[in-house]
Amino acid sequence: MPPSFDRIARPYRWLEYLTFGPMLERCRFHFLPELKDARHALVFGDGDGRFLARLLAADQLLHADAVDFSPAMLRLLRDRARRLEALDRITLHCADARTFNPPGVYDLVATHFFLDCFTTAELHSLSASICPRLLPGALWVVSEFAVPSGAMSIPAKCLVWSLYTAFRILTGLRVRRLPDHSAVLASAGLSCIAQRRRLGGLLVSEVWEYPGNQDRR
Repeated sequence: MPPSFDRIARPYRWLEYLTFGPMLERCRFHFLPELKDARHALVFGDGDGRFLARLLAADQLLHADAVDFSPAMLRLLRDRARRLEALDRITLHCADARTFNPPGVYDLVATHFFLDCFTTAELHSLSASICPRLLPGALWVVSEFAVPSGAMSIPAKCLVWSLYTAFRILTGLRVRRLPDHSAVLASAGLSCIAQRRRLGGLLVSEVWEYPGNQDRR
């Protein structure tokens, strides 16, 4: 079974602020201006929906499929979309991402602090199900934790270990180490076209581009 984030859905934002202040939110929103031309988005594990709500407000033509295994998180996202009068532009899917079959064709995928919930092997399977649904030039925006080299390596490893331990207790998450999401996306044919690091490299925001088949319609 996938982990359950229902019990931390409502305090999620404040737990985030207690540990990292505004830094995780800045990672999510860093590349938002570059995403305003998207029309069909696939958003995985957006938590309480802050990123998608901001994107819906900035891009009035966007329609999105939002996937999360937590009904409580999806209710928070739905409430945000309702306040924006954007409910008709989102479709909520309460599903395990590992078995989810994307129903549309997309020019944007968003995974903010989501890929770290999977093993590298699981991410290969996830990308294999998503990439055939991407339009040429589609963007995949990622926010994630990372272990930098150099002096920050040991404290970063300790912090990541403590986060995984906390989430194992709170949600049942079984993953214990960061997957190599960059290798997975690169092997799927995507290219990293923009990157922003924070906190000495502990946090990273990236935009990956999918070339796809230029003859595809």
